[in-house]
Amino acid sequence: MSVYVDPMSTCIQSEKWPYKYACHLVADSVEELHEFAMGLGLHRSWFQGSGSIPHYDLTTSMRARALRMGALEVSVKEFVKLMKRQRKTGGRRD
Repeated sequence: MSVYVDPMSTCIQSEKWPYKYACHLVADSVEELHEFAMGLGLHRSWFQGSGSIPHYDLTTSMRARALRMGALEVSVKEFVKLMKRQRKTGGRRD
C-alpha cells in the first residue's frame, strides 16, 4: 500500500475547518486511501473526491500519526506528480 502526505501549508480557516495548517492524504488507489484513513480514525464524510484529486485533509497531529502509520512524506513537486497520475488513471493503479 502506498499512501502519501504532502507538506503542511497555511490554509483559510472556516467554521468547517478551524485549523491554521493542513496537508493532504492521498494514495495510489481510492480503496487504499479509505482503508488507511479508517485506520487513522478519519470519518468517511471527510473524504474529498468530487471535482478534485481524491484526498483527506489532515491537521498537524493527524499528519504525524499518518507518518507513524507508514504514510510516505513527499515534496510538493512529488505531490503534483501524484495528482497528475491520479487524474490520468482515475485513481486506479496502472
